[in-house]
Amino acid sequence: MTRSHTDYNTIEDLAPAAPSRIPSVWLRSSTWNPIIYRKRIERVDNGIEPGSLVRVRDAASATIGFGFYNPKAEVTVRMLSFGADPPDAGWWRERLASAVALRRDQLRLDDVTSAYRVIHAEGDYLSGLVVDRYADVLSAEAYSLAMHRRAVPILEQIGELLGTRHWILRGSPHLLAQEGFDAEPTASPDCPPQTLMEEAGTKYRVRFRGGHKTGFFCDQRDNRARLADLCRGRTVLDLCCYSGGFAVHAKRLGAAEVTAVDIDEEPLRLAKENANLNQVRVQFAQSDAFAYMRDMLRNGRSYDVIVLDPPKLIHGRLELEEGTRKHFDLNRLAMQLVRPGGLLLTCSCSGLLTWSEFQKLLVSASLQSGSPYTLPDGRVRHASRPLQFLGTSGAAADHPTAANCPESEYLRAYWLRLG
Repeated sequence: MTRSHTDYNTIEDLAPAAPSRIPSVWLRSSTWNPIIYRKRIERVDNGIEPGSLVRVRDAASATIGFGFYNPKAEVTVRMLSFGADPPDAGWWRERLASAVALRRDQLRLDDVTSAYRVIHAEGDYLSGLVVDRYADVLSAEAYSLAMHRRAVPILEQIGELLGTRHWILRGSPHLLAQEGFDAEPTASPDCPPQTLMEEAGTKYRVRFRGGHKTGFFCDQRDNRARLADLCRGRTVLDLCCYSGGFAVHAKRLGAAEVTAVDIDEEPLRLAKENANLNQVRVQFAQSDAFAYMRDMLRNGRSYDVIVLDPPKLIHGRLELEEGTRKHFDLNRLAMQLVRPGGLLLTCSCSGLLTWSEFQKLLVSASLQSGSPYTLPDGRVRHASRPLQFLGTSGAAADHPTAANCPESEYLRAYWLRLG
């Protein structure tokens, strides 16, 4: 029988009861990366329960550090700490306090928003867990069995540091497939089903049950602010708008006309509520992004600014080719809708689509996004359009990337000007 998360009630419970008896996992070679796949493991002690803390050793039996073990997962060990000493209650308190200090003391996020990421998995050296703050509620998503079972005392400790009153915990949608474990969402007593947050003066309602991830995309905060400054007096199309983050903020800061499109009914309903909260008028359309853009092209429509922020299209290497092709098709259509001299902010949250491959894809798309012409054999082709790269950006700074896990950087945004 493995432990459930209710077996860990306080930070003290997270410390190993008998440090000298922590079971060991031996690796084929030493590593500083917190993500350890099954193929790197040479052997393990017998009888280790899934979700247990283990001592990680190199081939010579020297201790590398400590992590959580799950034999059912392809990521079989998620490292917590490196060195000879196991993480005790003091280690946990220091780790959580450091994460909170980054957001409050260094980044001063409380001055501009009531919503931000507090724990960013490997970026905060806590692989398998993300925690976002939305006003008085902490919303957590666990990607590992071990973190899910330890999340309650972690959330309560963060609550003490931040002064929040409620928390909600859910497992990743892929928890069963990737970790061999499933769990229903759980929450603190009287946790509200939704809350109201504010970002740079714009209000958003966040719903926790049924929402995507932890409820809102805090990672796009800086991009929303930058884009809104470029939308004043302009026409804007927000594709895959979810709950209207880009659209509502752009309109509140002076965009002339904003249209927001999403395929899902519930997020779009929430986006409309967010527009009403801020007393702004946004045109909403429930539609697949591909179909909507093709309709607008047939209607001869164009926009000064387009935001293209699709959901994750590449979940694994088997989806790389198909997902890359979808990104190409989306961007080719979007470029055709941008007015000459207009702006396209295009994003990818698929970590397997690298910066360089994303850039190549965009260049190729621009070569096919100009005016249509007909070949002698009757085939229709598109001329190329001048394309300028104005810059790149990623997730906001409350989503840090740890130096020993650079592959965890996931959000890539290109700012483009189309001629």
